[in-house]
Amino acid sequence: MRPLRRPRLLTQGLLIGVTLAAIGVSAPDAQATRRFPNIVVVAVDTLRYDHLSIHGHPRPTSPYIDALLRGGARFTRAHVVEPLTAPSMASIFTGLYPHEHGASRNGLHIRPGLPSLPKILARRGYKTSAVVGNWTLRAELLGLDEHFGSYEGVWSRKRYFGFANSEATAHDLNETANRWVDDHLAENGRYPFFLWVHYVEPHNPYRFHDEYAERLRIGADPKPRDRYDTEIAFVDEAIGRLLQDLRRKVPLQDLLVIFVSDHGESLGEHNYWGHGRHLYQPTLHIPLGFYWHGRIVANTVIEAPATSLDIASTVLGLVGLPVPDSFRGFDFSRFLLHETAKDMGSPPMERTTFHEAHKGASHGNEDRARRNGLLEVGLVEAGRHKEILRVKKDRLRVYDLATDAGEDDNLASKGRLEPSDELLAFWRRVQEGLDASDELPAQVLTEEDVEQLRALGYID
Repeated sequence: MRPLRRPRLLTQGLLIGVTLAAIGVSAPDAQATRRFPNIVVVAVDTLRYDHLSIHGHPRPTSPYIDALLRGGARFTRAHVVEPLTAPSMASIFTGLYPHEHGASRNGLHIRPGLPSLPKILARRGYKTSAVVGNWTLRAELLGLDEHFGSYEGVWSRKRYFGFANSEATAHDLNETANRWVDDHLAENGRYPFFLWVHYVEPHNPYRFHDEYAERLRIGADPKPRDRYDTEIAFVDEAIGRLLQDLRRKVPLQDLLVIFVSDHGESLGEHNYWGHGRHLYQPTLHIPLGFYWHGRIVANTVIEAPATSLDIASTVLGLVGLPVPDSFRGFDFSRFLLHETAKDMGSPPMERTTFHEAHKGASHGNEDRARRNGLLEVGLVEAGRHKEILRVKKDRLRVYDLATDAGEDDNLASKGRLEPSDELLAFWRRVQEGLDASDELPAQVLTEEDVEQLRALGYID
């Protein structure tokens, strides 16, 4: 494992490397441009939207991510459909809600045989790979390996004081991803690649990286929020390294990068630490951006409501491939590309998005683990009106996000408000989907899986 050098020794070179994309300088060893670009999905676990400096966070946590997002299109109202890692990533790649793809909780398999973004790209000649560092994404637990030609979990670091390695460092993920890209280019360079890299930081326990303390103005007694911010700075630099490495290997105009978080994190808001069990904004609101030098208009800001379901549809639109009818997302590509954006106006602002929350993980031997795991359903209308229904307690919360960003004023408590017909209809669809998925063969978790999921905070 490579030692981490001090950020000040690396900052100038990395920022220059990322910024080259924005000013139009091509890599010196540029290949002939393919019909299809190479595609990289950079996913960061547990990353809040509002803790990136580009989104107004007062600390400079994310210079490399900021440069990437400024070089392309970034979304200000993107929400994840479920704030839990395995369900969220399965939704990103299949374009389906968790109640439809079946992996509604960590430790539950997705339905076999589903269409997906990597499968569609593979049929068009792409070589596909996933490099993941979160235990919940293990092939045996989730089943996403069916959708990738190569699926590699990296377990190089212990979680807490665990008995076994259960997650990856960002640098070990980079090393594995770079090795796969090098092998691909050497053996299959005439084919484009699709690569998903999933970083674990800043997932709890929020390790403290003291090499960033001075830059982030953190004192000698760091609090959890301080440690969380150093984790972001740590993974931000690793992402900068990955982008610089990729820039050396493929031409900028041949590289489409999607940046996303699988969900956010509650840092004490509403007396809750963590993610997954509630649909409040700190866990639902995610950063999302698309970068493609020369094709996507730089510094594009999309304020229309979006969800993680839109990623697969938008990627297919960007590369000129049809979107399957099964995908639930919206294709934003025509609002991002140079050749169409100027004529398209603004994307739809009045859209209603739907969301669901479930218990953290299944033990593997629960009866009706999907249906009994449902906790909340919610919607956000036009990025402003928000409803959350706690289904087993029959408790409704309603917020106006335009005037109450902290979700402190539950409007439902001031009058006889009922859930909207849209939310009730979505709840029925969720229940029906979970019932159908519970007919899948039961999955038995190993003792190690249960212990690792408990260490991650998903099993009480």
